[in-house]
Amino acid sequence: MGRSGFSRLTVVFLLGCTSLLYAGGARDVTPEQTGPVGLVFGLSGDPDTLDPQATSGTLTFQVLRSVYDTLVEPDRDGRIVPALAREWSISPDGTVWRFELRRGVVFHHGGEFTADDVIATLQRVMDEDYASPNAFEYQMIRDVRKVDDFTVELHLSEAHAPLLATLASGWSAILPADLVHQGHDFGTRPVGTGPFQFSHWIRDAEILLEQNPRYWITGRPYLDSVRFQIITEQSVMAQALIAREIDVADIVVEPELTLLRNAPNVEIYESTSALVMVLAINTSRPPLDRLEVRQGINAAIDKQVILDRAYAGGIPVGTFMDVGNPYYEDFTDIYRYDPDFARSVAAATDFPEDLVITLPQNFEPHVRAGELYHEMLRQAGFPVRTRLVDWSTWIGDVYTQGRFDLTVIGHTGKLDPHGRLARYGTAETYVRWEDEETARAIEEARQTADPEQRRGLYRIALERMARELPFVFVGSPYRLVGLRAGLEGFHMDSQLDTADLRDVRFPPR
Repeated sequence: MGRSGFSRLTVVFLLGCTSLLYAGGARDVTPEQTGPVGLVFGLSGDPDTLDPQATSGTLTFQVLRSVYDTLVEPDRDGRIVPALAREWSISPDGTVWRFELRRGVVFHHGGEFTADDVIATLQRVMDEDYASPNAFEYQMIRDVRKVDDFTVELHLSEAHAPLLATLASGWSAILPADLVHQGHDFGTRPVGTGPFQFSHWIRDAEILLEQNPRYWITGRPYLDSVRFQIITEQSVMAQALIAREIDVADIVVEPELTLLRNAPNVEIYESTSALVMVLAINTSRPPLDRLEVRQGINAAIDKQVILDRAYAGGIPVGTFMDVGNPYYEDFTDIYRYDPDFARSVAAATDFPEDLVITLPQNFEPHVRAGELYHEMLRQAGFPVRTRLVDWSTWIGDVYTQGRFDLTVIGHTGKLDPHGRLARYGTAETYVRWEDEETARAIEEARQTADPEQRRGLYRIALERMARELPFVFVGSPYRLVGLRAGLEGFHMDSQLDTADLRDVRFPPR
């Protein structure tokens, strides 16, 4: 399709809106630099992989945010802005998306970034044999066409409003085509165009990234290197920050929060988290397939206590959306904390065996929350026990195969509601919950560009989820990151919960 077939209306893309055109260049930069210096970033667990298209794990994207770029990205206000694509446009019927690519970008291995890399990346993530956990977000793309070396078109089978947000998310990281075709192991040796390039990964110990001297944003990054140090115990993390052995602690919870607030050489970065902490329920397993049993479990849980004691505070929610999201709806009044009701349900239910709460042992706050859930359910009369598993086992057994009764996890934010809600109401999600009304509303919202119409459809889905309880929806914790005092330029993407380290620098000595 020729350029004359496209709408040229310029709009600002805000969360929940569709951008028809956005043109621009790199952000303004400040010429000051403090000289070569490395940042030590305390990471609360080891990633399961460093392949951006093979996981949904936040720990992976916490690292890869610095290794890869996407076609578009969120700015600090949550707007979608140019990155590897310098501008884009969408046909009037919403089915042809054209991206004009940035020239002069070089991959870490020396190859030039072109349209071929975009095509190879998208074909890889959409390949059924590859089985990316995020492949469903691209299923409406019928064809990816090269117009010229720096122009690519995505042809969709139907309009799909969330696509721009998908392309701004970490799993849309652009990989080099030559390495894709060679079957390169991106899981252990990532290669991107980002501000830092991969050096090495010592499992359960550290991941080292070094400055990319040819990064396409002039003057960035300031840091010479970033070392992600794996520290799974919160007390050890806090002490390392106080001792200046690390410069960033990726998550801070009580009792370490109080300690760090009183430490003279530590600052706390506070923001509204886009996480939704949940006690997930496998609704395909009796007796959890019965709503009244799920209601009883929900009634046994004091959500504010969970948030305060396990996650250093937060705001309770009643459905599958974080409180800071423009699409959030407050359904907390539908069900209340009611231990007496919980006890009556437990007493009336035949449990063939204990309910097992499976906990990812690499993340201490979830383990702490699991212990609290266990005690609350036990006091209500539910037969429960806990099981600790490593992260890769949790991903395989729980999230992929659905082999669990109850589990504890936090669902990360997405730039569009569809990223979180897609497939819910169908048996394809790990909670195995089926609900036609929910699935229909989510699917219709996916094809709707108008923000208010989408809001109404998502309200239907979120209210159904609030009433049917495929999860105990606990709440959105505050995002608390420990920083070495004086560190400048640190920023967490509000919806993706990953750190942008391009602007980070230490003050002049």
